[in-house]
Order: sequence, then structure tokens, then C-alpha cells
Amino acid sequence: MEYTKKQMAIIEAAERLFAVKGFEGASVRDIAHEANTNVSMISYYFGSKEKLMEAVFENRMEGSRAQMETLYADPHLSCLEKLYSLIDTYVIKLMSQPHFNKIWVREQVESEGVIADKIESVRQRNFNTITRIVKDGQDNGEFKHEVDAFLIMAMLVGTTNQVLTTATHYRKTHHMESMSEDDFRAHLKKTLTSYLKTVFKALLTYEA
Repeated sequence: MEYTKKQMAIIEAAERLFAVKGFEGASVRDIAHEANTNVSMISYYFGSKEKLMEAVFENRMEGSRAQMETLYADPHLSCLEKLYSLIDTYVIKLMSQPHFNKIWVREQVESEGVIADKIESVRQRNFNTITRIVKDGQDNGEFKHEVDAFLIMAMLVGTTNQVLTTATHYRKTHHMESMSEDDFRAHLKKTLTSYLKTVFKALLTYEA
């Protein structure tokens, strides 16, 4: 769905406040103030706070379906390279949207109804893509047959979320407090993606 500039300002403000205060804690008035608009405009564009939360999810999910299909259908990539590309895409996406990632993690536990359905839809789509890639790799002899695609996805999602949500602790334990924020984020991205690719290769392929 295409959103206007004003609608995007409201959606982005809502995302920030939902991340910090939670859905219940962020009032429509708070969001209106953050977006430099009024409550009536939010009501006009979205109807309710629940519908606004749905718009936050729709905005972030836009394009991800096509991106997954394009990745899977790329004839120039081996199955392992497709998984490597998936790792890069997933890590970069989560690092570029910390507010939404916080909402996503929280809503996986707390949400019901439409938001829960959206989360399950994305989770199932990602699982289906990984399953197809793994099966293709098994069929062509690239991957081992005893690999469980569900656990591969759990490793990607769980490891990435754990590292990003505990990034401050990682920074302290690795004595990187003096590093600039940009340099630290670049280091974290490179280290995390490299680690995941190494683990995936060891689990999936016959190479030592």
C-alpha cells in the first residue's frame, strides 16, 4: 500500500512510541504530538490505534514477499549462496529498523488477532522459503539430508535477535565502548553475518 508523506510521519511516530512505551502505553495523543499533527488526523487516516499498529506492520512488511521470491528464483546462485544472501538481508533489515524489531519481538508474545496473523504469515513465508532452498540443496547433493530447515530458521532468527537485543553487553564484553556507533554497527554486522554463514556451511554441506 502507498502511504502519503503525512501518513508516513504518523506511522513512523507510532513505531517509535510503540517500541518505547508498548502498544498500551502509547496513547493516540502521544503519537499525534510525536508526529506534529492532531488526534483527528490520525483518526481520519487510520480509524483507531489498532489500525495504526496494523499500518506499522504493513509498512515494514511491504516488499519482503517479492524479495523472498526473487531470491529463491535467482538461477545464478547456488543453494548455499541463497542462504548467505538471506542471512545478509535478514541481519541488515533488523539492524536498520531497531524500533520495529523491538515491537516485533514483543508482539510475538503478546499479540492476538490481526497482528498475530501477520506475524504468523511472515514466519510461515520465511520458513517455506528456507525449506525450499534446503530441499533443493539436498536434491542436488549440495546439502546433507539430515538437516532440519525449521532449526536452520530458528538459528538465523534467534541468534540475530539475541545479538541485536544484547548489543550493549556485546560492546562492553568486547571492550568496544570507545568505538563510534557507526563503526560498531559495521563491526557487528560483519561479525554476525560471517558467524552465521560459517555455522550454516558447517551444518549444511559436506565440506569440513
